[in-house]
Amino acid sequence: MAFSELLDLVGGLGRFQVLQTVTLMVSLMWVVTQNMLENFSAAVPSHRCWAPLLDDSTAQAGISGELSPEALLAVSIPPGPNQRPHQCRRFHQPQWQLLDPNATASSWSEADTEPCVDGWVYDRSTFTSTIVTKWDLVCDSHALKPMAQSIYLAGILVGAAACGPASDRWLAESARWLLTTGRLDQALQELRRVAAINRKGAVWDSLTPEVLFSAMQEELRVGQVPASLGTLLRIPGLRLRTCISTLCWFAFGFTFFGLALDLQALGSNIFLLQTLIGIVDIPAKTGTLLLLTHLGRRPTQAASLLLAGLCILANTLVPQEMGALCSALAVLGLGGLGATYTCIIIYSGELFPTVLRMTAVGLGQMAARGGAILGPLVRLLNVHGPWLPLLVYGMVSVLSGLATLLLPETQNLPLPDTIQDVQNQAVKVATHGTLGNSILKSTRF
Repeated sequence: MAFSELLDLVGGLGRFQVLQTVTLMVSLMWVVTQNMLENFSAAVPSHRCWAPLLDDSTAQAGISGELSPEALLAVSIPPGPNQRPHQCRRFHQPQWQLLDPNATASSWSEADTEPCVDGWVYDRSTFTSTIVTKWDLVCDSHALKPMAQSIYLAGILVGAAACGPASDRWLAESARWLLTTGRLDQALQELRRVAAINRKGAVWDSLTPEVLFSAMQEELRVGQVPASLGTLLRIPGLRLRTCISTLCWFAFGFTFFGLALDLQALGSNIFLLQTLIGIVDIPAKTGTLLLLTHLGRRPTQAASLLLAGLCILANTLVPQEMGALCSALAVLGLGGLGATYTCIIIYSGELFPTVLRMTAVGLGQMAARGGAILGPLVRLLNVHGPWLPLLVYGMVSVLSGLATLLLPETQNLPLPDTIQDVQNQAVKVATHGTLGNSILKSTRF
């Protein structure tokens, strides 16, 4: 009896699989919510320097005549980019000459200004309080926000490594993996557990060590061969798959968290933007599953990364005044990254043999976490130009999408159980040119 037949015997899709899926979904929903919450808890509202004529009633009382708030703002705060009030500078003294209708930009100089030595005044019409307003993380301290985000994401990485084994105990171990590592008794225990939960008690007596051993002799034999992280890089057939798969994982974490944790840079209304991203993400992931079935793994993975990268690069060319177009491209790009995640979860699992599958996927997820840590730090390049971070994010996605084309297609192919299976696939590609045709011929025979 083949191992796949054993899985069908204990229930390939039943209560056990539903419970596993629900358990993962509940935990993932909380993690994603916590990650995106920072867009609101650390939002940066509009702000300006505290100025006596604007914020001190005593100073206002000493002004002769009636002046509008706009006039008091003009003589207290210098104009910044786009002729809006500067958010990080104020005048030493009120510049009354600026009230002259004939006043020009030469009526004052940078020497007439100073930093916000008395603090800032924030627009609290949308956010009454955020981390930024609490700790004044603006102007010269603006770099602290992306650094804090990177530290937060690094904490998630450390927490996953430290607490992951404990949390994975509500979840069952892969019976096939247990067999390939020589743990026959534990594999038998897991299969019987699945059968019990799926109400397949009638097959209990059929699940014996002898049956498992006869069904998985090849896996047990390979399981005696040491398979570690280094194996992924030593064997030629796995080295390319490992490098490109890890690059795709890195590109996803780097680009997604770099953009998604700073929605204010992509649109003025972050509430609307967050809603649109959530709405687009559902059909993007659903459509990706359909494309994976009909188009294939490799082209879908490449297309999703290229779509995300090209949308981000296009945003570098859009003027800030065209806010609606910037938001639309941002939503489309993040939708492409959502599709990338769905793709890479499935594709990376099919690229590697059972004995190394979770090691390779774990390495990829570590790369995604590393990319997530570095992603927010790229926003520090804003001081050299607001387009520079978008250029970096876009180029990483585009290059990763192009590198995906070097991977083999795995659609409609059996999962490789052993390292030898991967090597055989590589040989067949070199010999026959098309892996899919050779596999189909072998199957019919």
